[in-house]
Amino acid sequence: MPGERVRRLSHAVEVAAPAGVVYQLIADAERWPLYFPPNVHVERLDFDGVRERLRMWVLADGQVRSWTSTRLQDSARRQVTFRQDQVMEQAESMGGTWTVTELGPGRCRLHVDHEFTAAGGRPEDTAWLEAATVANARSDLKSLSFLARHWQQLDELVLSFEESVRVKGPAELVYHFLYDIADWPRHVPHVSRAEVSEPQVGVQKATLDLTGGAGTHTVTCMRVCFPHAGRIVHKEIAPRRLVAAHCGEWSLVPDERGVTVLAQHHVVLREKDIEPVLGAGATLADARRRVHAELSYESQQTLRLARQHAESAVRVL
Repeated sequence: MPGERVRRLSHAVEVAAPAGVVYQLIADAERWPLYFPPNVHVERLDFDGVRERLRMWVLADGQVRSWTSTRLQDSARRQVTFRQDQVMEQAESMGGTWTVTELGPGRCRLHVDHEFTAAGGRPEDTAWLEAATVANARSDLKSLSFLARHWQQLDELVLSFEESVRVKGPAELVYHFLYDIADWPRHVPHVSRAEVSEPQVGVQKATLDLTGGAGTHTVTCMRVCFPHAGRIVHKEIAPRRLVAAHCGEWSLVPDERGVTVLAQHHVVLREKDIEPVLGAGATLADARRRVHAELSYESQQTLRLARQHAESAVRVL
């Protein structure tokens, strides 16, 4: 490939955290939707301890782009190299390296280098790829720097849980209810408004007005739908109060007697908002209880209504 077509970008940040901690955040790509604002969903396709293949859904310039990547993890050198196998449409190639360099006890430097070529060498695609890569790299480094600085608090800042319900009905009816989020204001009491678009098949953008014990608030989320697998993964790109990041999944596990429906949630709390939202003297434990209660209520209500929808339809038939 002609050398002048290759674009190389480099970004770095110093992080007040041990190098090993920062490396683990980079290595754990399946958690990136929780750690990195642009990442909507990541699935590991295979991994042998060093080489892994990932399918990624990432926001770039406001749109969800998807590709598969091969990564090589080198824990001894604290380096991860990556190369897109199935690239986004504007690119002919895309790859790079994450490198963590120890600067001293509890301090390191994180580099991310990108190298790419635009499809056909088109200048407009080169400009788009450069702008999207720069924006996402800066966002990733900012988020990683914050998480790494608070690594000793991560267990308190991160909240994960799930709700479930058994349904004596076909999985297809449950999935249809969960997928058709535009109809939720007619069926789900805590959703008063839903503005939904589907810019590409299986990818939804939904802005919801939610009403609960703490009042009304608005969230915007991206959803990636897998109907044949009975899964809908979601991520709030404009999160609710007290929340820095929130992602999760609706999943259906059918058996001969019905289906188990799961609602999973993973949250990073926004510590600086605790007292402004909950009042003077409020603690991180208070924030965990509030956010858990809100999400649990919403999930349980939606799950019960999905069950009612499926079982009522079966009775009618």
